[in-house]
Amino acid sequence: MEREPLTEYHCEAFIVSGPKQVKKWWLIIISIIGGTAVLVSYVWGFLAHPTAGQILWGGVPQAIRPFYTAGMLLAAAGYFAFSYFIVFRLNAQETQVTHRFGYGLFIALYAAILLPSALWMPLAFAAIEQSSTTLLWVVRIVLAVVGAASLGLLAALLKVKPRQPLWAHRLALVGSAAFCFQTVLLDAIVWGTFFRVG
Repeated sequence: MEREPLTEYHCEAFIVSGPKQVKKWWLIIISIIGGTAVLVSYVWGFLAHPTAGQILWGGVPQAIRPFYTAGMLLAAAGYFAFSYFIVFRLNAQETQVTHRFGYGLFIALYAAILLPSALWMPLAFAAIEQSSTTLLWVVRIVLAVVGAASLGLLAALLKVKPRQPLWAHRLALVGSAAFCFQTVLLDAIVWGTFFRVG
């Protein structure tokens, strides 16, 4: 059986180079900066607060906590799954979401997910140390922004065209749904509801 020859679309969607792929480079830059900021905030949090693992649970019931371990692993795998499709399979020039948005929508959604995520741990510790209800609400808003952006990403993937190859698009949808399970349900709703200061 002969392989399908590489078309111009396949090459441009996979190779992140050339002037037509500037938007794709912006997405990669935001992913690197935002992802690094998230990791640095976690490293700082656990180095500056040796008991961070217990403090950050807040009032989350013990029975629910195992779901977070599974949820974080699935969310991480999901992030790589949808990022693979968005970075290596979508053509930045041809991408359309509901005939109103282009590839730039994914850039905005990644920024809205990663940058607030980097603020979560520092703000949570600040709220605890100052027993500040105001900061507690800021933390909840930050998590709500991440959750809303995650849902926006899932909606964008549901509507995006073209969707080639189909297996990569379906994998991206599953990954995005897993990511939403963590960021929307476990983080924004459950953790945001049970977390307390003072």
